[in-house]
Amino acid sequence: MSLRLRLLLLIGVSLSVLWGGVAAWTLRDLDRQLRHTLDQRLAMSAQMVAGLMAQLPPPSPGAMSTLPAINAGIACQIVSVRGEILAQTPGAPVVAQSRPPIGYADQLIDGVHWRSYTVESAGLRVTTADRLTERSVLLAKVRWAAGIPFIVALAGSLVAVWFGVRRGLLPLERLRQALARRAPDALEPVDARLLPGELLPLTNSLNLLLSRMVQMLARERRLTSDAAHELRTPLTAIKTHLQVARITQGQDAATALDHAEEGADRLQHTLTQLLTLARVEGPFDWDDGQQARADQVVRLAVRDAAPGQPQRFAMGELATIDVALPQALAVTALRNLLDNALRYSPADSTVKVDARLDHGAVHFCVIDHGPGLSADELLQATQRFWRGNTANHDGSGLGLAIVAAIARRFGGELRLDAHPGGGLQAMLTLPIVDPAR
Repeated sequence: MSLRLRLLLLIGVSLSVLWGGVAAWTLRDLDRQLRHTLDQRLAMSAQMVAGLMAQLPPPSPGAMSTLPAINAGIACQIVSVRGEILAQTPGAPVVAQSRPPIGYADQLIDGVHWRSYTVESAGLRVTTADRLTERSVLLAKVRWAAGIPFIVALAGSLVAVWFGVRRGLLPLERLRQALARRAPDALEPVDARLLPGELLPLTNSLNLLLSRMVQMLARERRLTSDAAHELRTPLTAIKTHLQVARITQGQDAATALDHAEEGADRLQHTLTQLLTLARVEGPFDWDDGQQARADQVVRLAVRDAAPGQPQRFAMGELATIDVALPQALAVTALRNLLDNALRYSPADSTVKVDARLDHGAVHFCVIDHGPGLSADELLQATQRFWRGNTANHDGSGLGLAIVAAIARRFGGELRLDAHPGGGLQAMLTLPIVDPAR
């Protein structure tokens, strides 16, 4: 159901119920007032006739006279105390035998329903009456006369609501048309200067979405461009080594194949890092159902970074606290830090790693004894495919970028500093699970 139709139905039904309730209440009150007025007319007519009869000489017994019409539609009859009809208007019903009570009464006489009023004065009973059918006709005419304005007002209100809703939704329709006319690659913000205030939250959210899409597309383009550049070199090297292996024999062919295999491994590692980075920065569900605990994350990362070489690491304090991110991501981030430390450290040196709890967060600290980085290089170290001038070029240049992306996604931080004793100190700060939740 469209918004326009929904508004029309909601407002139309509300107006119909409101006008219908007012009309019903008004007609009911009008019906009551009209019946009361007609009853008062009967009473006043009877009392007027009784007053006149009190001033005239008493009528002769047994002689019935004809009264002139009092009011249109009102019949009148004068009866003595003994029940003799002394006078009546033409067409008046014979009510002497029924002896109507004093006051108002509803009677059925000769198949006709009458509403009567009887008053007794000076030994006479004066009864005035009118037909209920005539009252009903009069009431129906009054109801129609009073109800037609309500019907016209309701119809006019619905028409006004129709045009009002159409005109009120014109800004939304113009916004829809403006978006429909846009090219697929047009991601500039929507101009909200001429839109009403009610549409500003919508346009602000839309502009925020477009801004995120611009950032995402820029990130994807940069990733695609960098990947194409970085993958071209190992692919060329592999192709060259395979060509050498084809045209040579013996030890030269075996060496070329070994170099091609190393290039394939390096290419596979680069592709794995690229896929990891793309999934970290994109809408990917990393939840593997396992709770990440700080000490367990360190042990798994150490095992993956140097299988069978635990002596390469010096363990420090290991906090036993749950980390507020999936275990797979936490292990991936710390393993990349350890891989980077091992790659740039001497083979006979150790890498120190610990996990401390401080200020409501877990701080994973990795310290190596490599050449370290200058101040300018520290600012560029987390950029994609950056390796530095003194770096070991066997890496893909994506490890620290992946760690920084994981930290940003979960509200953490990666900080790189020169260690006072030489080498590089990497501090990965990750949030912990709130015990209250």
